[in-house]
Amino acid sequence: MAVALSFNKSMEVMALKVEMKNIYKSFGSNHVLKDVSISIEGGEIVALLGENGAGKSTLMNILGGVVKKDAGTILLDGKEVEFATPAQSQDAGIAFIHQELNLINDLPIYQNLFLGREIKSKWGFLDLEQMICETEEMFKKMNVDLDPRTMVRELDASYKQIVEICRAMMMNASIIIMDEPTSSLTEQEIDRVFQMMLTMKEHGVGIIFISHKLNEVMRVCQRYLVLRDGKLVAEGDIKDVTTRDLARFMVGHDVRTEPLTREKRVGDEVLRVEGLSYQNAFRDVNFSVRTGEILGVTGLLGDGRSELFQTIFGVFRPTSGKIFINGKETEVKSPGHALQLGIGYLPPNRKENGIIKDMNIIENASIATWPKFSKWGIIDSKRHEELFDDQRKSLKIKMEKNTNSINSLSGGNQQKVILARWLSAGPKLLILDNPTQGVDVGAKEDIYDIIMKLAQENIAIIVLSGEAQEIIRVCDRAIVMYHGVIQGEISGKTMTEQNIMTLATGGQLN
Repeated sequence: MAVALSFNKSMEVMALKVEMKNIYKSFGSNHVLKDVSISIEGGEIVALLGENGAGKSTLMNILGGVVKKDAGTILLDGKEVEFATPAQSQDAGIAFIHQELNLINDLPIYQNLFLGREIKSKWGFLDLEQMICETEEMFKKMNVDLDPRTMVRELDASYKQIVEICRAMMMNASIIIMDEPTSSLTEQEIDRVFQMMLTMKEHGVGIIFISHKLNEVMRVCQRYLVLRDGKLVAEGDIKDVTTRDLARFMVGHDVRTEPLTREKRVGDEVLRVEGLSYQNAFRDVNFSVRTGEILGVTGLLGDGRSELFQTIFGVFRPTSGKIFINGKETEVKSPGHALQLGIGYLPPNRKENGIIKDMNIIENASIATWPKFSKWGIIDSKRHEELFDDQRKSLKIKMEKNTNSINSLSGGNQQKVILARWLSAGPKLLILDNPTQGVDVGAKEDIYDIIMKLAQENIAIIVLSGEAQEIIRVCDRAIVMYHGVIQGEISGKTMTEQNIMTLATGGQLN
């Protein structure tokens, strides 16, 4: 029997139990789901885990009415249902918040919340005041401090996630599927989203939390479900497992967690900046990096690290300071010029700034070197294919034809293709901005191995990451930024999560 909770009438939420029993799904000869059975009830947060390609998205797309199952049963409060469309799933109280948020930047928050179900006056006009009022009521209920009239483009990533969550709540969602909701957020933003999730849990909403960040799973979830190769291989209570256990369930073997080591051969200085500043993003930055070295750069929201390295890559022009490449003062005029100087840059937010969705795999991998391997404006496709074939083997890219769409690859393999793009240019300095964002635990280990190998090949590596554990595992030393300045540098025994957080919040080390 469904139980009504204490929202006002327009926001009443019903606690719901969802069961998916003996689900099968194939695409041609590819058997994606094989006899999978899961359940979730209102008032719990359940982690759905697995490597890319394990079947998580397909299972949730079936529940969300996007994909039709081949066999099996879906039950809502014990009653069998069929979802032929996403609208039918939503009407039943299930909301799917995708990794790529579906908000319109040029509309205010309240209009986004009522998009497609606008409130109208008795004369047929939009009742803006009523929509604003109901948005304010929802924000008050969910402890959100936002003005409904704020334009969505003015929000940071976490508040956009929160707006998506509120939209789902205002559609009377009883079960919310959250696909990688924290993949592009800082620690502060993640805290904000988690607080929101816990508030929903208290109101009887069930949440299916899809994530590759196992420390977050341990922090916010009560139960776990693990898919591997289309089968449910493990499930249970979070309190009974460790992150190492979850990683082993996902990949089928133990996963390394200790800091990675290699034979270090640090050579000549590749990059040095002195007193570098850019508007209000960062100021008076000084550091250097040498061949064969892995330098980490970390901090919290607003630390300026991405703007700093986009300036070094020629995206922005510094307002003051100097950049030295191989000991020579250099004005980096553009990203193309940076590439000529031997600098490669893997950007954050792979889907927004990395892959080019309308191009195939080989085109995505080779676009940075088209000028290098072309003559009289004609691209040497054979040379590109030979080079990419070497990169594919070296980076262990899992794919079929290189002419397939880049969208056919998992997130981890897309990231490797972008790495191949820059490696084919033969950089001496490679800047990796959030290199493992949104990739599974197995692909993450592959990327770490690639970083180690590149350092051994005398490439200077700079890793930008908001994950302290990643910095500690991969980097030789790290600089920690706070509000646009370098707050401190750590290495060896001083490179701990506690020290990173102390510096990232403006503190000093003893």
